[in-house]
This record gives sequence, C-alpha cells and structure tokens, in this order.
Amino acid sequence: MGEKTDKVTGGCLCGAVRYEAIGDSLSVIHCHCSSCRRHTGAPVVTLVGFKKDQVRFTTGERRIYESSPGVGRAFCGQCGTPLTWEGDGGDLGPLIELHISTFDDPNAFVPQSHLHHGERIAWFDVADALPRYHASDDNGEPYRRGPAIEGPSA
Repeated sequence: MGEKTDKVTGGCLCGAVRYEAIGDSLSVIHCHCSSCRRHTGAPVVTLVGFKKDQVRFTTGERRIYESSPGVGRAFCGQCGTPLTWEGDGGDLGPLIELHISTFDDPNAFVPQSHLHHGERIAWFDVADALPRYHASDDNGEPYRRGPAIEGPSA
C-alpha cells in the first residue's frame, strides 16, 4: 500500500488547475516507461496512485491526452504541467496517478518501487534499495533490488 494521508492538495505550475486527494494512496512508484518519460520530458517519473473517486479537481479543468487505448495523461492547458496518468486499475477500478512533484507537499510520499525498469534509459538509475520490476506487475517478484549500474561512469 501507499502512504497514509487524510487529504493532500496540489496543482500545476501556474495555479490554473488544482486538485485534492482524500484518503490513503494505493502506491508510490518510480515509472521508467517510455510513455511516462515522453509525457514529462524526464528520465523517470514518480507517481502517487489513488482510486479515481478519491481525487477531485477543485480549480480549473485539466486537459487529457489519450496516450493509448484507455489511458489518459492529464496536463494544464495553460502552462503545460503534466498532472496525471489515468486508466483502469483492474480489480481496483479506475485509477488516477498524480505526478509527485505537483503536490503542495511532495515529501508526504515515499516511493516504494521502480516499475518498467527494463525500459529505463541505460545510463540513468537511482541509488536506492527499492525493488525493481520489468513491468507494472511481475507477479509480485522484483527482478532485482538496488541499482542496475555501478556508480557514475567516466
């Protein structure tokens, strides 16, 4: 499970879109998939997952781009800030994963694992001991723990 919270808030860079999430998060993950990287322009994305009914957009309207069938990626139409990954969570139902850096207090959440680690940029890794999974669900078994590369190369 994710972090225990009562209510957290966040929004885009310009403030045109604001949200709140109520209750415990389902997960806090680093995603290395190419779609998340392209959506943000970052080498890795950290997402905090909630059931869709836990999240409410309180100010403005997010714009949603359908990046693949059934998957939406929301952003602010004014400043372009990436905000969410939205899709089917299987048995959990519809999910909204919020980009951790859009929270007013991103320190409220601590990542638990790396997903799609097999898609990571080869020269990029994070020096932590978290489990790494090739995909979003490797039957509960990580293929490794800790970094895949040994420190910086010359």
